[in-house]
Amino acid sequence: MTEVTSAEATQINFELSESEKLIQETARSFAQKEMMPVVMKYDESQEFPMEIFKKMAELGFLGIVIPEQYGGAGLSYIDLVIILEEFSKVDPSVGLSVGAHNGLCTSHIYSFGSEQHKRKYVRELASGEKLGAWALTEQSSGSDARSMKTTASRLGGGWILNGSKMFTTLGSVADIYVVMALTDKAKGKEGISAFILEKGMSGLSVGKKENKLGMRASDTSSVIFENVHIPGENLIGREGEGFKQALHVLDGGRIGIAAQSVGIAQGCLEASAKYAKERKQFGRSLSQFQAIQWKLADMSVDIDAARLLTYRAAYFKQRGKEVTLAASIAKYFASEIAVKAATEAVQIHGGYGYIKEFPVEKFYRDVKLMTIGEGTSEGQKMVIARKLLQ
Repeated sequence: MTEVTSAEATQINFELSESEKLIQETARSFAQKEMMPVVMKYDESQEFPMEIFKKMAELGFLGIVIPEQYGGAGLSYIDLVIILEEFSKVDPSVGLSVGAHNGLCTSHIYSFGSEQHKRKYVRELASGEKLGAWALTEQSSGSDARSMKTTASRLGGGWILNGSKMFTTLGSVADIYVVMALTDKAKGKEGISAFILEKGMSGLSVGKKENKLGMRASDTSSVIFENVHIPGENLIGREGEGFKQALHVLDGGRIGIAAQSVGIAQGCLEASAKYAKERKQFGRSLSQFQAIQWKLADMSVDIDAARLLTYRAAYFKQRGKEVTLAASIAKYFASEIAVKAATEAVQIHGGYGYIKEFPVEKFYRDVKLMTIGEGTSEGQKMVIARKLLQ
């Protein structure tokens, strides 16, 4: 057998570094102290938890991977995953909103915007001074972005935007929007461009706020554009690059959804294990029944696998590697096992799992979005298969 030198060996570390453990503990403590006491208050009222986000801004949670020179915390994608998991273990609505602000709007401008864009908009977003929304989906254009109807036409040195977007996370509370629009209908997806809009622009208005099954404290609204004048310098990158930019941004967004899914699943496991040890039936705790033990064991195995896939995708993203396949695998697997974990958690709780006094009821409602947002499970399987068959 040929001896492998240390230089040739692959180094894999499955433990968090000391700095990562500190970030994890900071996020966990924040979630327990600031989020846990008001989870159901915001779920019932469907109010966006603005006070929580103001406190998050002070700790750098709204500019996690953005360099310090642009107002961010300068952390890694692994750190982002850790934070989103901890938040989503307590309130997935908050995890979703933090993920969208960091991974969609802010990330898009930072990745493809000009230096002027970064100094003006990214700094405001990363510091938490302003919140950001990312507007792609339309009534006739969900997974099929080529069916987009929103248009931007040239006028002098700028653009005139007309159309509408729906299912926009943070749509009614955002200060800055990244909006995809057709600038050349004849070119289809190659004719889509991305623009930066600001709250208060004439013709920009917020439409219907959605009344959702779950994630009720995460604002989801339609946004309407009626002859909105956009300065020429607010085009992100070059004309016609919007669709390619969006695909890149969605890769990162899917890693965020995977992390949120892991957090929800972990929350389900911890709540179920606690309940199983406390609940007595037939003279012994539920945790002593093999049927319950096997459910918990299956949940634990699935969560560990999903977490490793998510960390791998984040590792690739951090190092600038091609991440589309890894992100889709992580997002698909993690979101599906999270739904399974929530179902099993309710089953373990029995009738108590169906009432709002126990956290698994909310996890059960929240989790389904994970298999839909940032591309459905079916869409992820298409991406995975396409990559495998290239």
